[in-house]
Amino acid sequence: MAAAGGGGPSVETGEGGGGDGPRTVYLFDRREKESELGDRALQVEERSDFAAFRASVCQTLGISPGEKFVITTTSRKEITCDNFDETVKDGVTLYLLQSVNQLLLTATKERIDFLPHYDTLVKSGMYEYYASEGQNPLPFALAELIDNSLSATSRNNGVRRIQIKLHFDETQGKPAVAVIDNGRGMTSKQLNNWAVYRLSKFTRQGDFESDHSGYVRPLPVPRSLNSDISYFGVGGKQAVFFVGQSARMISKPADSQDVHELLLSKEDFEKREKNKEAIYSGFIRNRKPSDSSHITNDDERFLQHLIAEEKEKDSFTAVVITGVQPEHIQYLKNYFHLWTRQLTHIYHYYIHGPKGNEQRTSKEAGPFNNIDIEISMFEKGKTPKIINLREIQDDMQTLYINTAADSFEFKAHVEGDGVVEGIIRYHPFLYDRETYPDDPCFPSKLKDEDDDDDCFILEKAARGKRPIFECFWNGRLIPYTSVEDFDWCTPPKKRGLAPFECYNRISGALFTNDKFQVSTNKLTFMDLELKLKDKNTLFTRILNGQEQRMKIDREFALWLKDCHEKYDKQIKFTLFKGVITRPDLPSKKQGPWATYSAIEWDGKIYKAGQLVKTIKTLPLFYGSIVKFFLYGDHDGEVYATGGEVQIAMEPQALYDEIKTVPIAKLDRTVAEKAVKKYVEDEMARLPDRLSVTWPEGDELLPNEIRPAGTPIGALRIEILNKKGETMQKLPGTSHGGSKKLLVELKVILHSSSGNKEIISHISQHGGKWPYWFKKMENIHKLGNYTLKLQVVLNESNADTYAGRPLPSKAIKFSVKEGKPEKFSFGLLDPPFRVGVPFNIPVEFQDEFGHTSQLSTDIQPIFEASGLTLHYDEITKGPNCVIRGVTAKGPVNSCQGKNFNLKVILPGLKEDSQILKIRLLPGPPRRLKVKPDSEILVIENGTAFPFQVEVLDESDNITAQPKLIVHCKFSGAPNLPIYVVDCSSSGTSILSGPAIQVQNIKKDQTLKAKIEIPSCKDVAPVEKTIKLLPSSHVARLQIFSVEGQKAIQIKHQDEVNWIAGDVMHNLIFQMYDEGEREIHITSALTEKIKVNWTPEINKEHLLQGLLPDVQVPTSVKDMRYCQVSFQDDHVSLESAFTVRPLPDEPKHLKCELKGGKTVQMGQELQGEIVITVTDQYGNQIQAFSPSSLSALGIAGIGLDSSHLKTTFQENTQSINVKGIRFIPGPPGNKDLCFTWREFSDFIRVQLVSGPPAKLLLVDWPELKELTPSNQQHKTDERGRANFGVFSVLAPRGEHNMQVKAIYNKNTIEGPIIKLMILPDPEKPIRLNVKYDKDASFLAGGIFTDFMITVISEDDSIIKNINPARISMKMWKLANSGNRPPANAEIFSCNKIKDNDKEDGCFYFRDKAVPNKVGTYCIQFGFTMDKTNILNSEQIIVDVLPNQPVKLVPEIQPATPAVSNVRSVASRTLVKDLYLHITDDYNNHTGVDLVGTVMATIKGSNEEDDIPLFNGKIRTLEFPFVKGSAEITSLVLAENSPGRDSTEYFIVFEPRLPALSRTLESYILPFMFYNDVKKQQQMAALTKEKDQLSKSITVYRTLFDTSKQLLDEMKCQVEEAKLKEAQLRNELKKHNIDISTTQQVPHIEALLKRKLSEQEELKKKPRRSCTLPNYTKGSGDVLGKIAHLAQIEDDRAAMVISWHLASDMDCVVTLTTDAARRIYDETQGRQQVLPLDSIYKKTLPDWKRPLPHYRNGKLYFKPIGDPVFARDLLTFPDNVEHCETVFGMLLGDTIILDNLDAANHYRKEVVKITHCPTLLTRDGDRIRSNGKFGGLQNKAPPMDKLRGMVFGAPVPKQCLILGEQIDLLQQYRTAVCRLGSVNEDLNGQLKYLHTPDMKRKKQELDEHEKNLKLIEQKLGMTPTRKCNDSLPHPMTDCPVPPKRIRREAARQNRVNFFYEELLGVPLWPSS
Repeated sequence: MAAAGGGGPSVETGEGGGGDGPRTVYLFDRREKESELGDRALQVEERSDFAAFRASVCQTLGISPGEKFVITTTSRKEITCDNFDETVKDGVTLYLLQSVNQLLLTATKERIDFLPHYDTLVKSGMYEYYASEGQNPLPFALAELIDNSLSATSRNNGVRRIQIKLHFDETQGKPAVAVIDNGRGMTSKQLNNWAVYRLSKFTRQGDFESDHSGYVRPLPVPRSLNSDISYFGVGGKQAVFFVGQSARMISKPADSQDVHELLLSKEDFEKREKNKEAIYSGFIRNRKPSDSSHITNDDERFLQHLIAEEKEKDSFTAVVITGVQPEHIQYLKNYFHLWTRQLTHIYHYYIHGPKGNEQRTSKEAGPFNNIDIEISMFEKGKTPKIINLREIQDDMQTLYINTAADSFEFKAHVEGDGVVEGIIRYHPFLYDRETYPDDPCFPSKLKDEDDDDDCFILEKAARGKRPIFECFWNGRLIPYTSVEDFDWCTPPKKRGLAPFECYNRISGALFTNDKFQVSTNKLTFMDLELKLKDKNTLFTRILNGQEQRMKIDREFALWLKDCHEKYDKQIKFTLFKGVITRPDLPSKKQGPWATYSAIEWDGKIYKAGQLVKTIKTLPLFYGSIVKFFLYGDHDGEVYATGGEVQIAMEPQALYDEIKTVPIAKLDRTVAEKAVKKYVEDEMARLPDRLSVTWPEGDELLPNEIRPAGTPIGALRIEILNKKGETMQKLPGTSHGGSKKLLVELKVILHSSSGNKEIISHISQHGGKWPYWFKKMENIHKLGNYTLKLQVVLNESNADTYAGRPLPSKAIKFSVKEGKPEKFSFGLLDPPFRVGVPFNIPVEFQDEFGHTSQLSTDIQPIFEASGLTLHYDEITKGPNCVIRGVTAKGPVNSCQGKNFNLKVILPGLKEDSQILKIRLLPGPPRRLKVKPDSEILVIENGTAFPFQVEVLDESDNITAQPKLIVHCKFSGAPNLPIYVVDCSSSGTSILSGPAIQVQNIKKDQTLKAKIEIPSCKDVAPVEKTIKLLPSSHVARLQIFSVEGQKAIQIKHQDEVNWIAGDVMHNLIFQMYDEGEREIHITSALTEKIKVNWTPEINKEHLLQGLLPDVQVPTSVKDMRYCQVSFQDDHVSLESAFTVRPLPDEPKHLKCELKGGKTVQMGQELQGEIVITVTDQYGNQIQAFSPSSLSALGIAGIGLDSSHLKTTFQENTQSINVKGIRFIPGPPGNKDLCFTWREFSDFIRVQLVSGPPAKLLLVDWPELKELTPSNQQHKTDERGRANFGVFSVLAPRGEHNMQVKAIYNKNTIEGPIIKLMILPDPEKPIRLNVKYDKDASFLAGGIFTDFMITVISEDDSIIKNINPARISMKMWKLANSGNRPPANAEIFSCNKIKDNDKEDGCFYFRDKAVPNKVGTYCIQFGFTMDKTNILNSEQIIVDVLPNQPVKLVPEIQPATPAVSNVRSVASRTLVKDLYLHITDDYNNHTGVDLVGTVMATIKGSNEEDDIPLFNGKIRTLEFPFVKGSAEITSLVLAENSPGRDSTEYFIVFEPRLPALSRTLESYILPFMFYNDVKKQQQMAALTKEKDQLSKSITVYRTLFDTSKQLLDEMKCQVEEAKLKEAQLRNELKKHNIDISTTQQVPHIEALLKRKLSEQEELKKKPRRSCTLPNYTKGSGDVLGKIAHLAQIEDDRAAMVISWHLASDMDCVVTLTTDAARRIYDETQGRQQVLPLDSIYKKTLPDWKRPLPHYRNGKLYFKPIGDPVFARDLLTFPDNVEHCETVFGMLLGDTIILDNLDAANHYRKEVVKITHCPTLLTRDGDRIRSNGKFGGLQNKAPPMDKLRGMVFGAPVPKQCLILGEQIDLLQQYRTAVCRLGSVNEDLNGQLKYLHTPDMKRKKQELDEHEKNLKLIEQKLGMTPTRKCNDSLPHPMTDCPVPPKRIRREAARQNRVNFFYEELLGVPLWPSS
């Protein structure tokens, strides 16, 4: 230990510590106040005696030897000659005083050592202090200090006072706890011993002066209350340092004048350890009482008051703990009552004596009434809390003692001297409650016992799970040890002398002496229970204080029986009626119940039929007793703790119900007369009839026939009782409260399809208004009606009360149709054409739309703007038709015009209807050709266009099929014929090939005849044409001018010229057809092209000059020169070839043929060829053989000795070979060749040795790296090309290195760094968010999953089709985690309003599988047809759902048993395992603990029920880990029971932790009295089980087939419904398909419609030829001409002309985009940004035309006015287009002609401003009124040059598209219907196959045989419907999703039945 060498004095005994060796002592001179404060160290020599020592003291302190003084120890023991050697030890502290009893004038410090005793090492591992077992250990720490105080005060003659003071007042210092007693105190040596750890009373020997000096074990006393509980020398130290950080011990012995004070603190220990000082050494401060001069710290101010109290005390000890832990402070403050109560419990018998706190007896003066343990707590600003533990009356021992009626005392003798006294107390049952005390701090019953309706269940014992015995050691509680019971006081297995529940009404206590070991912290016994339950332990009973040796178990049983009979106050049940089961209760409570007709309770008798009232029920019940229930199988009169009473509610006419309540809730104080009077008063106030009045008239008479819409007047209703009094609510009772009455009115329409409520109102009665229903005016449907008035209850709307109907009244009446008031049109037969008659069907209705007939004459009137109409006749009767309606007038285009045809039928209430028709032009009547003039002039070689129009009788342009217009020319040969098709538009341009007449020299006249061959009644038109000769270019010639001479260069000539020179002075001339030279103009120069230069000088061309031709520099290159002219009429060209010739010699050219690399010492492998060239490199023949001598060759390091030069005549060149270099540095070597004045260089590469270095010559910008690790060979230059790489790597910086291998050696290349950037559009993973803490129960709902697709840059990818996100789920198997083919697939849910931003997909409310197991969930994103990006797999454990029922692991066979001696014949069950399952048969309840009760019951209420072995009716089996094992269940020998009778074993689970009731498992068995019969019946039973199993399989097969059949029928119904819906939709689109027509007919119809649509699309229609602007971005909408379309040609023409200046304008969304276009086109392009438009001035598109004022017509306009903007349709960007055209057109209006426009303007300006008016004829009236002139007249369409709005797709095309879509859907629906019908018929056929009929017969035979066997056995017939099988589907049209999913799962398990039965469950087709 660290303290062993700390430098302090030794405390060891032996030679060094006696009187022989040298010693050092420390002296304090305290004779006078002026004495020095410190001590003096004095050396005592060996063999020194007292005289020498005294002389040495006098010498050291300068005292005269004769002066009188005494030398004492700090314990005031005077040192004399006799005790010198044994007292003066090494290191001792001594006083010099005037006398032994002198007060210390100043304080001293005594050196001490408190090294731990060796027991610290020996026993330190034995115990662990404060193993608190869930309790706060602080009270037990305080108990350690109280133990010390009890021990210290054990010898007090007077009061033994122990105080615990809690100082929590901040004004007096920091928190502190002080324990003070008035015991004998401690000397300084005893205080030193206290500080030594583990210095127990038994080890304080030798030099240790013990506070138990001469320790003698106390004499035996009652309950071992000997105060000998300060024991081990451990608890005090552990306790103070558990409570705080510092302890100050202050003590004063009774015979001493000094106070000894010792301070131990954690801070001091740490400081000494840090300074390497002796840790276990310190000082004891010895001072006079009340001396607090050393307390200077404000944190300990409270100590001054504590020390000041020392004057009044003769002896004391105070333990002051500071540095209290904060959590302890909170506990001590907040739980003051709790821990003081715990302390009272611990020291109960010290405080109150051996008999405890008996409140019923008077307190006698005794030896234990003098212990006062007082606790006080001081807090700032609060009254101090002070309590004496004797005053606490709710500690557990007090409660046990004072609720007990009797006690049983005993004593146990164990081996050795151990003695245990024991007491058992009995707590009786009193009337309706147990008196066993509940712990107030830890209550076991959390709800009011009076509200517990289950008082008949005896599971909740009085004591509960608490053990019987608490254990006391030397009279002090050991809190963590208790003894459950002894063998002789446990409940017997068979019924004993006392009932079972009496054993749960006992409590007890054991009192031991110190012969039993306890832990050092006194929390637990070490060996008590082991010794007590040893077989040698002897128990004796104590009666009247005397031990009596007798059988303890017999004595206890008799005592318990006596207590039960004497003290338990129970209910006596009389007039026994029998035992029943109660099916209305949960299964575990249904029986058995004994029924009685009377009880005797607390001196009163209650019988059946007696009127009673309840208490503590809501509401209170009044009624008569029916019977009493007592749970259990009782017979005859019996006493019980409680039961239930069945009460028939009174009056029974009002309350037709039975209530069952606990007997304890009967009101024992009420008189029967009071109950009877209450019943009579209730009967008088019930409702009886209704009173109906009609305050406003319109009374409805019974069976009245009324026209539709006739009002039914207001109704006033009153409810009357039998007395005629009005009432609004039921009479109020204490049972039902006061229920309001309402009156319900219903009007019911009776029809063939059933009754239908059309009006339903409920009226309630207010205080000031009666029941009232307003007038009803909405009854207008034809048919029979009933008006019904019914009184109903307010909350439930029930029309009966207590089994009696409430008052009601019914009136029947009928409704018929009214006279005609309005009409509508039937189905018309379009198309309608000008001048062609058509019919209009008319249908008449009354005011409410019921069909009515016309009976009077009517003259129809027709109105339509711009049309003249007349008709032939109108027919009467049910089918009214207006026949022969003819319309004439302008329709403007061949597409026709929409007209609002107003039909007026005078005399009707609604006499007019608008019929919207589209009037097409009539048949062709004449042909109109433009131009109008008769003679037309054209030039030869041109085509002439004619504008032709086909007109009807009203001059409308008309069109019809095969409307072909021909134009035939005459007057010259080979003239063309013009043909144009006007079938679609009725007008077109008639044109064709150019009119070309050969060799025309002068004007020529031709004739043109225009006609329609198919229309003979249309007259042809003839025109005269004058043809002029052509003036266009016809010939082209080229000349080369040399001086004054021009040489013609003919076509394809070849011209020789010096290489590199320029050909100047080239001219050209052009001639027309008549060989006339054509003057060259600027327009002609634009059409002249040359191929040798892109730049042509236009001025030179005007002068006839061609650009100069550059001759090629190489003689090998020939230049092809071409001049071309091309216009609309002719294409001419003239070409020639330029051949270059060599120039003068200029250069010497050297060329190296072969490799240019030469190794050192080797010759160059190739040769060098030398030639002479001109300045352009063209070779010249300049060499000859004599030229070799003039050739010079030089170079650095060149070895000329091997050079060879030769002349090559055929190539006119010199060849040089043998190039070689002298060894030197490698590198490039230049060779210089010279000849005459010419020279040239050749560079070769000199290399040496093998390769040794790798260079990266070129590194292109790469983005990806694929392929990888490929090897490439180098080329002849030592280079390798790796091609294009692809990089696939994580984002960030990456390194790449190139390596080369040469001769198996690796050459390192450079390292390239790559920076990889992420792709924001490339998906790389799926992010899944969900509640990971959620648990998934079988059959439940999954938590929500949120899925996002994450790109490479970790952002969410948006705009993804939700259909590409899917969820798969499958059960994990051994095959791995790959999803199987049959994995369930879910699609994501629709987005909700509160969902997150775009890009998140949600899977909600997905069903959890029904079966428990580990499942895998994976989400997938379909990137393309082959690639799917999967998320990480989510592994989920599907847990069992809520427990539902108890089932066997394997269904046992039906037992057949008898009551004979043989055990085998009596065995009911063997090795049966029962489990708890949920609704889906998953095992659950593994964590539940409880029991399974096995009870035998009969099918009838019979008396002779068989009993189990041991003659008991109920057996209990443990239920742990989710199952109960029933190893063997045997009937009792000679058990009662009727022969050949079926009984049932009910296995009922009882699980306290489960709030709900579980379904019991019931096993039937057969009982026989005869063994032989039993064996025969056992065989029959076995056969019955086999038949039952076979029947179950067959029924499963048929149920599955029926479920599949129902599903197929539902699918057929769905398909029929879908087919009918689509057929009705087709009818609405004028396509009538009968149900008999098949798919080929639909296919043919669909094909025809598609063909019609294609033809319509191919027809030419107006289009805008203005080129649109390229949309570079989304901010550009396009040009205005392309933004809109107009259907009507005339409107399109005039609007396009009106907006002509804006048609070319480009519209953009932003000004920035507009500016960008402006800059790109250098300001030439018009732009219009939308963000610059002031939108508040834009017109309202819904505003009516100006001639409407306040919704009414101000004047009747002519000319069909309409806003121009309303004629526009927008293919795209509708909102933006409305803004643009709203600004451009404003309120511009279009009318038919100028007259209509002037009339309109004249009328409009009378009321408001008139906008600009346009006419369909092309006129414009400006908003200021101006019109006329060319600027206000639109030109013809062809003059607009294509700047016109296009026409939209024909409406017929859109209609055809809708029809085609519906036909395709209908075809699919018909195919689907055929398919499901085929499947259904196949299944029906299969169900009637011989095989299935055979199975049905086998099932019937099995069921018949089973019934016979059951009759033989005498068993209850088996139910036909097996509850465990799925319930059949209801007749709903579409099964719920869950049932469909279950059906799909059922399909997957059907193979089991197929294998079992040997046949498939449905046909393979």
